[in-house]
Amino acid sequence: MKKFEEKTVSSNKIFAGKIIKLFVDEVLLPNGQHSKREIVKHPGAVATIAVTKDEKLVLVKQYRKALEKITLEIPAGKLEAGEEPVACARRELEEETGYRAKKMKPLYSFYTSPGFADEMIHLFWAEELEQGRVNPDQDEFVDLVELTMDECFAAIEAQQICDAKTILAVQLWKLKE
Repeated sequence: MKKFEEKTVSSNKIFAGKIIKLFVDEVLLPNGQHSKREIVKHPGAVATIAVTKDEKLVLVKQYRKALEKITLEIPAGKLEAGEEPVACARRELEEETGYRAKKMKPLYSFYTSPGFADEMIHLFWAEELEQGRVNPDQDEFVDLVELTMDECFAAIEAQQICDAKTILAVQLWKLKE
């Protein structure tokens, strides 16, 4: 067995919901001991950095039950079965903000919390924005917010922007300047 590899001895599905599945796996550690791992399986997601012609980052304001607070985040959403990330990014951008992008440039794909989840977010840069029509999902209540770079950094300081994907987006936008 490799120095860091953990071999799965058994896997028990505990929960299967609309978005995630939760497993408890028994693993054999490199030292021969057994341990348990709680694993969240997620279909993956997309997120989009969209900056308007007047140099404002397109964000959505929404309530996040897991945090019990309102947040400001870049447009993002879950991949549907068989959906290509770029198609999902286009769909989510328009549904949540009303904006359409003539070009979607893939930037990075990254894991959100690899210690317990396999969720991967595919990050895109939207270019040549056009205003469309907001059409959120039936269970989604969002408002469009557009902030300057300075306003974004102030929102990070105030913990209004508090998720990793959006903080990364603001940092990447700053680097692009």
